[in-house]
Amino acid sequence: MLPRIADSLSFLYLDIVRIHQDDTGVCTEVTSERRGTEKVYLPTAALGCVLLGPGTSITARALATFARHGTTVLITGAGGVRCYAAALPDSLTTTWLERQTRAWADDTRRLAVATAMYEKRFGEATVPPGTALAQLRGLEGQRVKAHYRVLAQQYKIGRFRRAYDPASWDTQDPVNLALSAANTCLYGIVHAAILALGCSAALGFVHNGNQQAFVYDIADLYKADLTIPLAFSLNTSTNPEAAARRSFRDGLRLFKLLPRIVTDIQELLGGPESAYDIPDPEEQLVDLWDPISGPVPGGMNHGTDA
Repeated sequence: MLPRIADSLSFLYLDIVRIHQDDTGVCTEVTSERRGTEKVYLPTAALGCVLLGPGTSITARALATFARHGTTVLITGAGGVRCYAAALPDSLTTTWLERQTRAWADDTRRLAVATAMYEKRFGEATVPPGTALAQLRGLEGQRVKAHYRVLAQQYKIGRFRRAYDPASWDTQDPVNLALSAANTCLYGIVHAAILALGCSAALGFVHNGNQQAFVYDIADLYKADLTIPLAFSLNTSTNPEAAARRSFRDGLRLFKLLPRIVTDIQELLGGPESAYDIPDPEEQLVDLWDPISGPVPGGMNHGTDA
C-alpha cells in the first residue's frame, strides 16, 4: 500500500544487485571492479514497494521478510519500465480495489470517473453536463488530434496520422514507432503503481475487455506531457524505438511520476477528501463483511454462547 505520497521511501528501484537476508536484515550486495563488494541494508519496514530490474537476484528469505512487512515486490524492466510480475503481501489492504470495483460496477459512477479522467487531462469544466461516454470519447479524439496537428506543425513533418500495425511494423514512420515504444514504457510504470495499490489492472473505466484496461486509462493522463512530445522530437531518428526507450528512461524522474500516479488514482476512486491511514498488518490482517454494519473484526469467534 502506498498512501503516503510524500514519503521518499515509498518506492525503491534496484538492478544488478543480489538481495538476501542475513542475521541483521535484508541487504543488497553490489560488486564492481573499482570498489569491490559493497553491502547496503534496506529499511524494509519503511518501503511500500520495491521494483527489481534486470540483473537482480533475491532469496526466498528476503522475499518472506518483504511480505511480512507488507512490501510489494515488482519485477520490472530496466529503469522500472514494463512490469512483468508482482509479489503482493497478504496484508495489502483491499480498500482501493473495493472502491475501484464499486465505481466500475455502477454505470453512473463509472461515467463520473471517466469524466474526471478527461478533466484531469484537459482541464476542469471542459465536459458539458450530461455528456455520455460516446460523446466523451469523441471530445477526447478531437483534442488528441489537435495536439498531433500542433506538434506536426512545430516539427514540420506535414500531416500525421496515428497508426499501430504490428503486421507492418517496419514500414511505419519514425513518430509512430517512437510513440509505440514510449507508450509501452509508460504502461509498465503505471502497471507497477496500480499493483502496488492493490487495484485491478483489468477494470478500466474508459477502456474495456483487456487485462490492462485500467493501465491504459491511467497512462492516458500523462501521454500529452511525456510520450507524445518525445515521439515527435524523434521524427528524424534512424532508430526511433531504441531512441524513445533511452530518452524516456533518461528523462523520466521515476520517483516523482510514481507518487503522482498513486495520487491521481486515489483521487479518481475516492476523492481528494477521503484520507486513508494504512492499517498495521500485525494488528489486524483481515475484516469480515457485513451487509448491515460494514466491516467487522476478523480473527475472533462471533458465535453466541449456548
